[in-house]
Amino acid sequence: MAAAIIDGRRIAEEIRGELKESVRALKAQGVTPGLAVVLVGDDPASRSYVAGKEKACAEVGIHSFDNRLPASATQEELMGLVRKLNGDDRVHGILVQLPLPRGLNEAEVLLAIDPDKDVDGFHPINAGRMMLGQKAFLPCTPHGVLQLLRRSGVRLSGLHVVVIGRSNIVGKPLANMLIQKSELANATVTVCHTGTRDLAGFTRQADVVVAAAGRPNTLTADMIREGAVVIDVGVNRVEDATKKSGFRLVGDVDFQRVSEKASMITPVPGGVGPMTIAMLLYNTVEAAKTRCRAMRGGEGVAP
Repeated sequence: MAAAIIDGRRIAEEIRGELKESVRALKAQGVTPGLAVVLVGDDPASRSYVAGKEKACAEVGIHSFDNRLPASATQEELMGLVRKLNGDDRVHGILVQLPLPRGLNEAEVLLAIDPDKDVDGFHPINAGRMMLGQKAFLPCTPHGVLQLLRRSGVRLSGLHVVVIGRSNIVGKPLANMLIQKSELANATVTVCHTGTRDLAGFTRQADVVVAAAGRPNTLTADMIREGAVVIDVGVNRVEDATKKSGFRLVGDVDFQRVSEKASMITPVPGGVGPMTIAMLLYNTVEAAKTRCRAMRGGEGVAP
């Protein structure tokens, strides 16, 4: 039996609908959530991502502040812009689109963002809070994975999850979030990577496999057990002469064959991708709620 498709577009739309209600309640209290996006240079892929984020903001009622610098911008110019946005009360969340042009120090820029406006969840303070199970902005893609699973009826408590990949953006934070004692997680976690011997030996034991290696066909049908749940985080371009662009997008999973064996699976595109933007909007609204509470001395705000 073919696997059920976990529809990330549908679930992201559901989340955006919930956020619309929260934004309306915040606006009624005089607070409009604001997201500042910083784009340095003119990379086509980055431009496309930023446009998608700005469109999503408009849909739920978040005000988007578009900040663009030329590829020739200096480190100090970029740092000055970040400091300016830190001090802007209209801005509740700051997102610096990565990667930055060569010569700019990404780590220094991310460290300069006010942790209370770090809606990407990359600042060391938020990473530390997350690891300790404290309230923090969760990185958007890992959080999106957890929401996909929960809203698809997968309860992770006690399940064995294998994460393939150890990046700072997906693999490491996702593994940490999965082991937290929370309603979204409480799983037993194994992290595999390029140095793992006998990868299939681990993935065949898993109830859930998350592929985040950044390489097509990392996970094939012989590497999973019957009925496993498969989440594909990868986005890879492969040549395809039948496409006008000359390429098509695939994930890290051999989708066609794995879907014949798995119980549930995410497609690429249309799986994890839409959830990343949805959780960015979620973090921005949460930041605005926090600001609203502070303005009102801890009084209740939007749900």
